[in-house]
Amino acid sequence: MKMESMRGQGGVHMLLTAEQEAQQIISSARNMKLARLKQAKDEAQREAAAYRTSLEEEHQRRISERSGSSDSNVKRLEEETEVKIKRLKDASSSVRSEVVGMLMKHITTIKI
Repeated sequence: MKMESMRGQGGVHMLLTAEQEAQQIISSARNMKLARLKQAKDEAQREAAAYRTSLEEEHQRRISERSGSSDSNVKRLEEETEVKIKRLKDASSSVRSEVVGMLMKHITTIKI
């Protein structure tokens, strides 16, 4: 009977040892999983920061292009406006005497 109880205790001891090894394997797997999750999070943060930086650079480039073209557009519009104002002044001075004559005629004409 003693032999059987020793075998039974040996079997229990083997089961306890196997359980401890399984717990160590599970613990190791959890630690590796947590480490990988942390690594993935860090990689995602780096990628997000790089993407954000590239978007900001692209935005700044577009703003600088627009402001540059905006300045040139303003200058071009000012020049066009000056040319149009000069044309209107020239046109008005050429017809001024005719308009004054028509006004004087209508003011001085009495209709009965």
